[in-house]
Amino acid sequence: MKTVTERRLRARAVLEGQACVHPASVHDPLSARIAEELGFELGMFAGSTASLAILGAPDHILITLTEFAEQCRRITRAGSLPLAVDADHGYGNALNVWRTVEELEVAGIAAMSIEDTELPRPYGAAKPRLISIEEGVGKMRAAVAARVDRSLCILARTGAMSMTSRDDCLARIRAYNDTGTDGLFLTGVTTREELDAAAEVAKQPLILGTLTPAIADRDYLASRGVRIALQGHAPSQAAAQAIHATLKALRDGVSPSALTGLPEKGAMARWTREEPYSEAMKAYLD
Repeated sequence: MKTVTERRLRARAVLEGQACVHPASVHDPLSARIAEELGFELGMFAGSTASLAILGAPDHILITLTEFAEQCRRITRAGSLPLAVDADHGYGNALNVWRTVEELEVAGIAAMSIEDTELPRPYGAAKPRLISIEEGVGKMRAAVAARVDRSLCILARTGAMSMTSRDDCLARIRAYNDTGTDGLFLTGVTTREELDAAAEVAKQPLILGTLTPAIADRDYLASRGVRIALQGHAPSQAAAQAIHATLKALRDGVSPSALTGLPEKGAMARWTREEPYSEAMKAYLD
C-alpha cells in the first residue's frame, strides 16, 4: 500500500510528464481496485458519478461536502490508486473552498479541481453561469493556501470555452496561471483551434474534461500540454446496466447458475482482498 504522499507524487509526476493519460472513471472502492489492477495511472471521481453513487441522483449539486469526502475516503483506503476528484465549486465561496480542501486532503485524494461555475444554478437562470474572474481567482488562491501537503495537486477548472466565449476562456486561463494552482482543467474544448488557443496562453499542464473525435489523439494532446484527458464515465453506467440485466434475468426466472456476465472465478476474491483478510484472521483470531 502506497502512502498518501506517494500517491500524490505519482499524480504530480503525470502532470509534470510529457505524455497524456486517460484516467479510470471510478465511483467506489471496488471500481478503484479494478482500475488499479488494470494498471491505470490515475482514478477520476467526478461530481456526476458521485451523485449517482451516493444519492442515485442526476448531477445537480445535491450532495454535500461531507458525503463527497466520505466516499473519497472509502475509495482511497481501498488501495494505492492516486485519486483525482471533481470538487465542483468547492461547495460555496472561497472560505467554503478552503474547508473543502481541508476535508478532501485528509480523505487521501491526490488531486482536486475547483471550478468557476455558479453552482448550484441560481433561481431564474436559464443555463449555467460563471462567476467573475476575480471571484474565481480568489477561490483558486484559497484552495492553494488551504492545503497542508504541498504534493496535493490543485487544479483550476473552467468551462468558459463552451459557456461564454473563447476570449473569456483565455482571459480566465491567464488569470488562473498566476494563482499557484498545479494545472488547468478545461471542459467544453471541442476543436483543435480551441485547444491550440488555450495551450498558447496556458503556463500550467492542461486537463481536459471532454474529448471529441477532432482532438482525441494522445500524441496531439500531449504536444499541446494536455497531461490528463477524461473519456467520460461509462464504467458506472455499465455497472448499472449489468445490475439491471442480472436482476431482470432473475426476475424473469433465469436460474442463478445460468446467469451470464458474472466475474471470472477468483476475480471477486482479488478485488475484495480476500487473501490478506484470511491471513489476518489466522494471525489474530485463531
